[in-house]
Amino acid sequence: MAPLLSVRSLLCTMGITLLLGGGAASLSAQPPRLSAESEVSMVTILPGDPVYSMFGHSALRVYDPAQGIDRLYNYGTFDFSDPLFIPKFAYGHLRYFLSVVPYQRALRAYEQQRRPVIEQTLSLTRADRTALFRELQINARPENRYYQYVFFFDNCSTRVRDALEQALGDAVQFGDRPRPNATFRQLLDPYAASLPLVDLSFDLALGTPADRRVTPREAHFLPDYLFEAFAHATVQSGDTTRALVARTDTTQWIDGYDATATAFAWPSAAGWIVLLLTLGWTGWQATTGRRPGEYGDALLLAVVGIVGALLCFLWFVSTYTVTTYNWNLLWAWPTHLAAAAVLLGRPSATGLRTYLVATAVTAVFVALGWTWWPQDLHTAVFPVVLAVGIRSGWRAMAPEVSPAEMERGMRTA
Repeated sequence: MAPLLSVRSLLCTMGITLLLGGGAASLSAQPPRLSAESEVSMVTILPGDPVYSMFGHSALRVYDPAQGIDRLYNYGTFDFSDPLFIPKFAYGHLRYFLSVVPYQRALRAYEQQRRPVIEQTLSLTRADRTALFRELQINARPENRYYQYVFFFDNCSTRVRDALEQALGDAVQFGDRPRPNATFRQLLDPYAASLPLVDLSFDLALGTPADRRVTPREAHFLPDYLFEAFAHATVQSGDTTRALVARTDTTQWIDGYDATATAFAWPSAAGWIVLLLTLGWTGWQATTGRRPGEYGDALLLAVVGIVGALLCFLWFVSTYTVTTYNWNLLWAWPTHLAAAAVLLGRPSATGLRTYLVATAVTAVFVALGWTWWPQDLHTAVFPVVLAVGIRSGWRAMAPEVSPAEMERGMRTA
């Protein structure tokens, strides 16, 4: 899902990485049963500054002072040192794994990242705590710990919920909370408020599957929403039904922490600057009678073409399912790369004018239907679409340059 450069951000989203000591810690022999003093908690780590931590994190803590156990079970671990990490990431082959680390070591790591930690102690019987502990121990075995990471549907947050359900079965029930009443894309927006380039990358890479309304259960892919789901869940023992969470504690707080910090939306500002420069450049050429130059237009087309080629890769080649049916390809044509090359090499080539007319007409079409498309397009894209349309239309209407004029211009130069 992380689909792209930002998908890389998206892919690292909830991992603790090597900061916690890398792979899974060696596990002691499994005790037959947790003691009466034991506790199991769902731990929520709030978002941090590193890109991979922008969505927060969820994990399970097993604490049994009688047996010297205090472990954090973390499904968000990945091996960034893998030399093939980037190709695998681009293709969508993301292997995450369950690691087990001492809880206090994890707390120190999160403190270094300046990330608050909130703990929900679960209201489980001794038998239920033991069942969940054994499930986690089994999942942490080398042959079981790896899984295919799918950001929206199978990640380190949903795995926490799944482990609880696998251990307790129908005894644990998640209701209709949270009710986000939003799409996947809209749920991501607040987390990317401080990372404008990541926000732009998300909106470019994610297709219409990300614009579907999220169900309460699907919202569990984000730790904040899993936290709310746990707070409203119930667990049954015999004929007794009680709240799943017995108590909630802020285990670690960071003074001055701000989870909702926003940054200047410079990609959108840059897009409008490109449009203003395009208008000024085109206006100057129109008033002075100058013919359009090739280099600026070729650069604009090439950049847009590269974006289109990446989107095609994510849709047709990678294994991501949320990067399909991407309406950004209405304006980001990968063929613009070829058009840029032709413009530099043979600006009077047959068919180029027709291609530019089609580009200009399509740009107008996209701009007019901006609020009607089934996919939310980033605000930074709108002025770029207009810039491409203006330059393509202006060049298509400009008089042809004859070979004699080109030769005379070269001699004059």
